[in-house]
Amino acid sequence: MKFITQRLAGKQRSYGKQKALWGIAYVMPWLLGFIFFFLIPLLTSLIYSFSTVTANSEGIGITLMGMKNYVTAFTVNTSFNRMLTEAIVNMVVNVPLIVIFSLFLAVVLNQKFLGRSFARSIFFLPVILASGVILTLESSSLVQAINDQNAGSGGLINALGSFELERLMLQAGVSETIVNYLTGAVDRIYDIVSQSGVQILIFLAGIQTISPQLYEASKMEGATGYEAFWKITFPMVSPLILVNMIYTIIDSFSRNELTELIRTTGFVQFDFGLSSAMAWIYFLAITIILLISAYLVSRKVFYHE
Repeated sequence: MKFITQRLAGKQRSYGKQKALWGIAYVMPWLLGFIFFFLIPLLTSLIYSFSTVTANSEGIGITLMGMKNYVTAFTVNTSFNRMLTEAIVNMVVNVPLIVIFSLFLAVVLNQKFLGRSFARSIFFLPVILASGVILTLESSSLVQAINDQNAGSGGLINALGSFELERLMLQAGVSETIVNYLTGAVDRIYDIVSQSGVQILIFLAGIQTISPQLYEASKMEGATGYEAFWKITFPMVSPLILVNMIYTIIDSFSRNELTELIRTTGFVQFDFGLSSAMAWIYFLAITIILLISAYLVSRKVFYHE
């Protein structure tokens, strides 16, 4: 009897090892890709940022230079400081606007009305347009020329609209800081709409998971739609506010002139050391903003059990 028990225990252990091996086999492609296409290039760029990199017939030569590339990025390259400041300011301004706009649109698109599916697809369309060939076409010289041709009339209309909005709000006694923020939002309307597709989809999925019984109970208690939003909808989707905020910050990595400056410095001027230093400075700035934002927002998040 003892022999049979030992054999069964051995088979169970071998079955567990077999499952573990299968798990490792499934994870191995991702693990190899992570090591060779992410971890090694990441560490290599960190080494490059402290070095002078030269390429010749014998290969790539690396000469350690300490913090010289970081000092050069801040003191010699005048465009870097300006672009870094603009990227951070635009991120701080755009992220709240995109998250608020996405939540508002998700609540609207969750209502029942004629053409709801079509309206949802319209607001998700910028996500499709911002990929592949269409993104290249959008930034092409032909489209840029058309935009420049229309910039006179379109820019004038936007300027007049912002000026009129600013005048009305100042007459109403609204704070100048709030007025400047809102008029800036009007000027950024294209960027806000084009970058809100994924966030709207995430909020919409979260809203649809809320039990309709909660709204029915609140309606029976006499709650208005405004009260239902702040007491039910907003707390239930607050974890997704954190998710969308983090996604929007990370998404801003590839949506500014600074990334183009880093690419040009590395692959046009072939100054890989300075390019790597710029990339790491930008990465650390984004990481600090991300950690601070996640800490502040996570304190207000409501997790439903």
